[in-house]
Amino acid sequence: MTTILKIGGSVLTDKNKVSAARPDVIARIAKEIGEIDSGKLVLIHGAGSFGHHQAKDYKLTDGLNDWSIKGIWPTHSAVTSLNRMVVDALQMSGVDAIPVNPLSSCTLSGGRIEHMCLDVIELMLQDDITPVLHGDVVMDRDRGVDILSGDQIVPYLARELKVDRVGIGTNVDGVLDRDGKLIRKLTPGNMGEVDKILSGSGGVDVTGGMHGKIHELMPLAKVGIPSLVFNAEKPGNVMKFLKNDLQEGTFIRGD
Repeated sequence: MTTILKIGGSVLTDKNKVSAARPDVIARIAKEIGEIDSGKLVLIHGAGSFGHHQAKDYKLTDGLNDWSIKGIWPTHSAVTSLNRMVVDALQMSGVDAIPVNPLSSCTLSGGRIEHMCLDVIELMLQDDITPVLHGDVVMDRDRGVDILSGDQIVPYLARELKVDRVGIGTNVDGVLDRDGKLIRKLTPGNMGEVDKILSGSGGVDVTGGMHGKIHELMPLAKVGIPSLVFNAEKPGNVMKFLKNDLQEGTFIRGD
């Protein structure tokens, strides 16, 4: 079984501060991943406060110009520093994890993934290595440069690698309605109604919040790849998901 697990930047960092990691949370999640054999795993994490602020200050989503070009390095440097923390924690927990940086392995066109080098990821999985990807600044064929969210990496890799399931670990219990009540299941049939109540995340986020997450995951449901949006801040939930034993959260399925 091949699984993609994405842990949001809101879980690993304080998104209202600049480059503020939550080392205890990173260590705890790494330990949960290391405690079980979940088969082949691709881990993707959000950038959180490591990159969103820099991307906003340098207006990287506006394309390449004399100002934004100066923001490529500080933004990439920020997100890779968080990635290093995640990979270090995984290694300390016994996981053979290796970083895969999108800036060096991916190109965009109009803000969407045009090409990603899958060979290295496939070889890693073949050899039971866990590739660890992240949101990043990436060169764009049309705009010059843009921000690639981890939420966009998830469905691209899920389709290309033909994974069995996807988990999205956030700082909330799943997709919530206006009253804060959990929506247990999302399908293409009820998406129109649910779409009206989805909104962006708190803090500084240049990648769309929960609204963007759901719209990236729904096409996977249509081709038979289920997803579960769950609260990764609750100790044990990451491990339960990897064991296919987590019943809490919002399930996104084709029917």
